[in-house]
Amino acid sequence: MRVIICEDNPVQKEFIYKEIMNYASFHEPSIEVVLCTSTPDDVLTYLDHYQADCYFLDIELDHHLDGMDLAVTIRKKDPLATIIFITTHADRLKLTFTYKLAALDFIVKDTPNQIASQVKEALESAFVKYTQLGEVDSSEVIQIKIGERIKNIRLQDIYYFETSTIPHKITVYEKNGYYEFYGRLKDFEEASTSFYRCHKSLLINLQHVNELDKKKRTVTMTNGAICDISFRASGELQRRIRD
Repeated sequence: MRVIICEDNPVQKEFIYKEIMNYASFHEPSIEVVLCTSTPDDVLTYLDHYQADCYFLDIELDHHLDGMDLAVTIRKKDPLATIIFITTHADRLKLTFTYKLAALDFIVKDTPNQIASQVKEALESAFVKYTQLGEVDSSEVIQIKIGERIKNIRLQDIYYFETSTIPHKITVYEKNGYYEFYGRLKDFEEASTSFYRCHKSLLINLQHVNELDKKKRTVTMTNGAICDISFRASGELQRRIRD
């Protein structure tokens, strides 16, 4: 579960970061903080290239965008994201209903012990939601296990799957990186109508095909990767791409 923190108070930002990292170290290695910043601009720049799963947002930011404005943008990009608001003024929390942001939790800045407890509880709830999202029959997400870590991957972010050199393992290449795990390509062939088995060792996402070379029997994906096409799959692949 990728976490982003946006808090403009440096002391509070560091405190929340340490609490999350401490919880992840001792309880759940699947949680990682991918960005800890004081400005919404950094969050928006990150979202131009990647996605996160959980956001801790300070409502009162010293910026022309406050936490509410930032949350609205996040919601437009990712309706499934978990948002947790941090505020000094509890009365501002009612605005989240006005904005229809469906926040998971609220952390009111008070004593360090209370904040620590609230961060832990919010994080636990966020991870339960994250786990359930991949477990339910969803047309948007697949869930894989990498060692002791659980990872949800959006289908639209996947470029392709490839069999690994390690027996019984496959590698998935997606927008946020690539991951090797135990599995079989055929387990994912029906996960999306966009997936196509173009080779015995490759399952590609047709939405990310950038170019088809019929002579060389290869496809170039939008991430620059070149995937082979088997002779048997060539004709059907051309039809699928055309359609």
